[in-house]
Amino acid sequence: MDNNEFRTQAHRLVDWMADYWENVEKYPVMSPVSPGEIKKQLPQEPPHEGISFDKTFADFEKIIMPGVTHWQHPSFFAYFPSNATPPSILGEMLASALAVQGMIWQTSPSAAELEEIVMKWLARMIGLPDGFEGVIQDTASTAGLVSLLTAREKKSDFQINRHGFSGNEKFIVYSSAETHSSIEKDVKIAGFGSDNLRKIEVDDNFAMIPEKLAEAIQEDLNNGLTPLAVIATLGTTGSTAIDPLKEIGEICRRHDIWLHVDAAFGGTALILPEFRYMIDGIDKVDTFVFNPHKWLGVNFDCTAYFVRDKGALIRTFEIMPEYLKTGQDAVVNNYRDWGIQLGRRFRALKLWFVLSSYGISGLQKIIRRHIEIGQWLKNQVDAAHDFELLAPVPFNLVCFRYHPDGIKDENRLDNLNARLVDAVNATGKIFLTHTKLKGRYTVRLVAGQYRVEKRHVETAWDLIRETASKLTV
Repeated sequence: MDNNEFRTQAHRLVDWMADYWENVEKYPVMSPVSPGEIKKQLPQEPPHEGISFDKTFADFEKIIMPGVTHWQHPSFFAYFPSNATPPSILGEMLASALAVQGMIWQTSPSAAELEEIVMKWLARMIGLPDGFEGVIQDTASTAGLVSLLTAREKKSDFQINRHGFSGNEKFIVYSSAETHSSIEKDVKIAGFGSDNLRKIEVDDNFAMIPEKLAEAIQEDLNNGLTPLAVIATLGTTGSTAIDPLKEIGEICRRHDIWLHVDAAFGGTALILPEFRYMIDGIDKVDTFVFNPHKWLGVNFDCTAYFVRDKGALIRTFEIMPEYLKTGQDAVVNNYRDWGIQLGRRFRALKLWFVLSSYGISGLQKIIRRHIEIGQWLKNQVDAAHDFELLAPVPFNLVCFRYHPDGIKDENRLDNLNARLVDAVNATGKIFLTHTKLKGRYTVRLVAGQYRVEKRHVETAWDLIRETASKLTV
């Protein structure tokens, strides 16, 4: 493809993308294809000779598009949102064209220094105090691993990196029973072993109980084990529960335990002053993460990771082969040493475009709208005699179930609500997912897609009630 054809095809694709956003509501939200259906339509061997872009794009529309679940559909109410706003896509396009490999300052000074600035912006926007420094990671899962590895090295005086585990460390990590599953994976990868992850009991609001944490820590100390780190969550995946950060932080300080805060979804709400109560106790936190690629309008992937002890982070991950040494190393940030990856994409560009395009007030307006819509749905569920809320609604995620009069058997209710979710999703009009809270099958609806309006959730609620009424109970 020469430059002239690239120009032609690029214009064509931009028009296609704009048309897609305008018409996204015409697609079924969740792809209706069966397993293997896409693979059967694709060649099993790569082409020996090149194929025209026109042919490839025609196959994209014919084969690939039917297998796409439309995360940018305003009736996508599943999981958590993964938004892609126009400024973010434009930033991503430029980043792809520049194809920067931003492993060190010298490989692209703008990539390094823009990242430093936009992370300072974000820290101020969400109310982090001075002393935190930020870096962009790919996901909160990676950030959790980075935090645990830094905690491990700091506790061992950086000897595990040098000599490996001696077998005598006996490190223990603590999280609530509602903490994201990625933490257990991180615990495994970091070498601690899943048996050494303590899942602390939660209260009726699904938040970690500090007294139970203190008891677990003391028991481990009594048994000669070493409490290493606690993961607190602001907005759990199941129900967006908010762990009591101040009380947890005081326990960590008392025992010299590393404290990581996972605010992957809920952290975006901190741009609203009325939600700053969530970080009461932030002065006792070592690392903090949230995902602009969920609720802040930056397309995947873009995770904001903040650390109080930059020196410990860098010492954990730094490498210094001769071919990466430069004359500027002492006065710049070489972000290759701030995480796992050596190679780094120019993610700061799309983040900058979003923050500049919307501004703080524009982003606050969007987030408040989502929360207002979520609260409206909460009130509808609360008022319905045959539905019930199963968790508090601090943000825009509503957890509920269909509960007709006279049904008390929990297994029947679980089965009924699973059938409800399947039936609603089969319509193609909306997409819901579920979780289990206190062992009960729970329907989740999160209104966080950037194009969502109240009318979309009103339609969803009507569809849910209508579908439920037709189910055989």
